Amino acid sequence: MTEPRRFPAPWRAVELRAAFRIEDANGFAVAYTYFTEDPERRSSTGRMSKDEARRIVISIAALSELRKAVRDQD
Repeated sequence: MTEPRRFPAPWRAVELRAAFRIEDANGFAVAYTYFTEDPERRSSTGRMSKDEARRIVISIAALSELRKAVRDQD
């Protein structure tokens, strides 16, 4: 018998004021990516632009489905 998944799929991205939050199927926060549109703040804080953060979030959210597909092949 397999253990229940700790962070069940599907994962989704939720846009906040200055970040995106990745949530599992239960609404648990799995990760955050922070962004700013102010170039000076990006330079001093190391934060991404909103577009860069969005691309990262999409990739992270897709990991839950990719992991499921790989596991199903075993």
